[in-house]
Amino acid sequence: MSDKQTPLGALVTAGAGQTDAEVITDTIFMVKDISNAYLVTTSDGDLLVNTGFIGNGERNKALFAPHRTGPLKRIILTQSHADHYGALPEQREDGTRVIAGAGFTETAEYFDTLAPFLGRRSGKLWASMTRRSGPPPAPPKIVPDIDVTDVETFEQGGRNFEVHNTPGGETLCAVFIWLPEERTIFTGNLFGPVWRAMPNLVTIRGDRPRLVRAYLKSLDAVRALEPELVITGHGEPIRGADRIRADLDAMRAAVTHIERETIAGMNAGKTVHELMREITLPADGQIGEFHGKASWVVRAIWEENAGWFHYADGTTALYGVPRTAVDADLAELAGPPALVARAKAHVAASKPLEALHLVDIALSVEPADADALGVRKAALERLAAISGGSNLSETMWLKAEIADADARLSTGLAAG
Repeated sequence: MSDKQTPLGALVTAGAGQTDAEVITDTIFMVKDISNAYLVTTSDGDLLVNTGFIGNGERNKALFAPHRTGPLKRIILTQSHADHYGALPEQREDGTRVIAGAGFTETAEYFDTLAPFLGRRSGKLWASMTRRSGPPPAPPKIVPDIDVTDVETFEQGGRNFEVHNTPGGETLCAVFIWLPEERTIFTGNLFGPVWRAMPNLVTIRGDRPRLVRAYLKSLDAVRALEPELVITGHGEPIRGADRIRADLDAMRAAVTHIERETIAGMNAGKTVHELMREITLPADGQIGEFHGKASWVVRAIWEENAGWFHYADGTTALYGVPRTAVDADLAELAGPPALVARAKAHVAASKPLEALHLVDIALSVEPADADALGVRKAALERLAAISGGSNLSETMWLKAEIADADARLSTGLAAG
């Protein structure tokens, strides 16, 4: 698989080598991190919007230092993912007040409670991207001074700020920050990490699901303000009221289309897998699929409305014995060589998913079989080529699976 970065991957690593904060306006400065941190200066001290990732506090503080104008009065956190608040302790000063959305502490506790589980899953997806060889460091414990349940307004240095609770973003405690006189909005990852792109309502890493109606309501709240400058959690700001409005309209239309078609398909009796394959965006309504994908949004909407039990899975889905429990029986009846041969034919026919189903059955009884592992790697590589490598989570998953097949092949060959 190519080492070429996805658009989101390029944003995540954009801060490498940064030697000075980037100037957005005369009073707003950006430090690029896994998620960006922003300094806003006023005639009565400064404030930060997000702080960057764990371990980067001193770096980010130093990059902002030449632009500081006074004490740090406030830090506003747009969500409870550690790449947004992990560098807070090194940058907080005496008297700094922390503002976050209602539920910030609860959501952080959720990640803490499930840290071993989520850490293993995140490690598989993100370790190479964040240049780690193991689990991420534990995030700091942050207790906000102000929990925003609706709208929190304040004035600082003659500038008005509004912090709006928007639980439709990447966490259920998300907020955006609106500067009304300047028509400027900080959205964090309300619309995902890449602008004008599909949301990721349920991540493959695992997270509490975001609901499609809450996402659309939050989008409408931003659109109604008619901003002229949008500053997101990643990448460069988006400028110009007309462009911003058009992009918001495109995102809304795309997600609304998927919701409408998914509900229609459910009512027509189609399965979730049929709809994941069939529902696409119209040619003139395409948006990016760098973090979320249309098919994943279909599944998220299905399960938001129907729950975890799919009638198409049948009776066994109600119990704790998965279909894979009979893989060994299937392999014994068919014979691993026959399964591998058929899987190889599927790869040749550009049907890598069918190939993976079969080869995984063979590997359940002969996990070190070199032929089966070779076909599995080939199927994964074909799937990666078909995917196009634009979606970061999909790309990182496939890279990890290919690396696992390589490692198992190497171990088997060494043992042989």
